[in-house]
Amino acid sequence: MAPDRILPDTCAWIDFFKGSRTPLAEVLVRSLTQQEVVTCGIVLCELLQGVKKPGEELLMQNALQALPHLEMTRELWLSAGRLSASLRKSGHTLPLSDIIIATIAMNHGYAVLTVDRHFAAVPGLVIVSGLQAE
Repeated sequence: MAPDRILPDTCAWIDFFKGSRTPLAEVLVRSLTQQEVVTCGIVLCELLQGVKKPGEELLMQNALQALPHLEMTRELWLSAGRLSASLRKSGHTLPLSDIIIATIAMNHGYAVLTVDRHFAAVPGLVIVSGLQAE
């Protein structure tokens, strides 16, 4: 059974907020319309660090405020550490932010919307590819 919700990676939100008509942004817009989107703290943090103009932060916060927000727990931090160690042993080193996104998504049974191919190395993670419109 396919996940009923998605956790968009930061790259999806960047395309969305830029107003890009990429396949990634199109999937996100469709998922937002269907109320299938959740977010998490690490994505919020990554988006904030990219704010360049006055007003962008408020726009971004207002847009994300209406979405269900998921966070890490002690148990999820342990799972993230184990996942990262396992991936490294198999030759895959993912950024900590992506380990956290994958851990949160898998814990809740959600998919990750991304174009970052390294997520494919995460066993059990469902990925919605933004490489082409679905």
